[in-house]
Amino acid sequence: MGIYMVHPGLLTTIQDRGRFGYQAFGVPPSGVMDERAFHIANLLVGNDKNEAVIEATMMGPEIYFEEDNLIAVTGAEATPYLNGRSMTRYYAFLAKKGEVLTFGPRKSGCRIYIAFHGGLDIEPVMGSCSTYLRGKFGGFCGRCLEKGDRIAFKNPQKSLEGYGFRFTEKESYPANEVSLRVVMGPQDHMFTQKGIHRFLTSSYEILADSDRMGYRLQGEKIEHAVDGNIISDGIAFGAVQVPTNGQPIVMMADRQGVGGYTKIANVISVDLPVLAQCIPGMKVRFCQVSLEEAQKLYCARLKEYEELSVRLDYPKVDGRIVITRRENDAEQN
Repeated sequence: MGIYMVHPGLLTTIQDRGRFGYQAFGVPPSGVMDERAFHIANLLVGNDKNEAVIEATMMGPEIYFEEDNLIAVTGAEATPYLNGRSMTRYYAFLAKKGEVLTFGPRKSGCRIYIAFHGGLDIEPVMGSCSTYLRGKFGGFCGRCLEKGDRIAFKNPQKSLEGYGFRFTEKESYPANEVSLRVVMGPQDHMFTQKGIHRFLTSSYEILADSDRMGYRLQGEKIEHAVDGNIISDGIAFGAVQVPTNGQPIVMMADRQGVGGYTKIANVISVDLPVLAQCIPGMKVRFCQVSLEEAQKLYCARLKEYEELSVRLDYPKVDGRIVITRRENDAEQN
């Protein structure tokens, strides 16, 4: 036993970090859009960072618990409730058998992540539990979660080392505009200096037809030296494609393996979660950084995860390690 979907929300899927090594065969990596919220949710409940979670878009699901288990909610700002009691995001808490998890209205951000201690009993496909909706495989039957779906827990727990101290600072998300750092290339030489200047100084609006495959942007036309066509080559997460129309597209988790449009730049890894939490109508700006700076920021992010994992497993009060096993109640949240 595990969870029963009372209401799935708008777009709710099972995702992990993604499946890798199959793009040469036309299989996208898929996986979570916001890797930061995903990793933190798993760390809060004592999971491996890559354990599959529920990713909900724009609207949280309604979930009935058929068994006790520790859970954590991260990502978009939407208050979680257990049987009407408000709980805290970025905090591990116990959901008991018979309780229902719901969510208040979304205030900021786009995607909610729900991690369950021990993970969900999902059969991997090509080494991953991620759902690829266009291909109709992975996750739960290769589709979005629906009313009436049941998913078992693999190893549920009522308590955990350091329980009561397993929390971290809540993320907040901009409402109107974000700045994204990029490394230029690999085809930036195929744009005019005027085009590159516009790309790095203009504001671009996220369009309504943006999705898990790519974020379509609209703004000042980015000028090519000739046109936007190239011999197809590989597509990375965060690649900024610019077709001949001069309007950029940032490739996301469900991106295709190869593409034939010029790529002016790539959003750096640590800023992709920021973009993943943006909604249509918001605006983005691009800021150039060096490859070395992007690598330095990425290494710092990995170190942050390691330090958080240690702090959660061995919390300290007055310099002494505190180990506690106790159940959650509404007051501590």
